[in-house]
Amino acid sequence: MDNELDTKLHNRDIKPTAMRQLVLEVLTEQTTAISLPELENIFHNADKSTLYRTLKTFEEKKLIHSIDDGSGSMKYALCQEKCDCLPQDLHVHFVCSICQKTFCLNEIPVPTINLPIDFTLESVNMVIKGICSNCN
Repeated sequence: MDNELDTKLHNRDIKPTAMRQLVLEVLTEQTTAISLPELENIFHNADKSTLYRTLKTFEEKKLIHSIDDGSGSMKYALCQEKCDCLPQDLHVHFVCSICQKTFCLNEIPVPTINLPIDFTLESVNMVIKGICSNCN
C-alpha cells in the first residue's frame, strides 16, 4: 500500500487496516465529495457497515469531513492537512445543479457568524448551488 496513505492514517492516529487504506486511496483520487452509496458501488463486495464505520472513524479523527448538500445522501471529502474542523477551518461547498457533484471550495472560508451572547457555534454547513465549470 502507498506509504503516503499510511502516513496520512498515522498522522490522524488511525490504525491502517486494508479497508481503511483502500477507502483512503479512493477518497484521495476524488476531485469531488463522494457518498456512501457511491463508495458501495466501488467496493461492491465490501460490507456496507464496514464502509460506514470506516467513514465515521475518518470523520471522528478529522481525516475527512461530511457535507449535507441537500441531496439526501451525506457526502464525504478529505480534509486539508492542517484541518482540525474548527469553525475557522470550515469552507464553502458548491453543488452543481446539472451533474449533482459536490465540490469543496477550500479557498473560500465560511463567513464569520456573530451569534447572540450565550449561543455557541459548533458547526456551519454552507452550500452554494449553481453550475460547475465542467457543465457550464
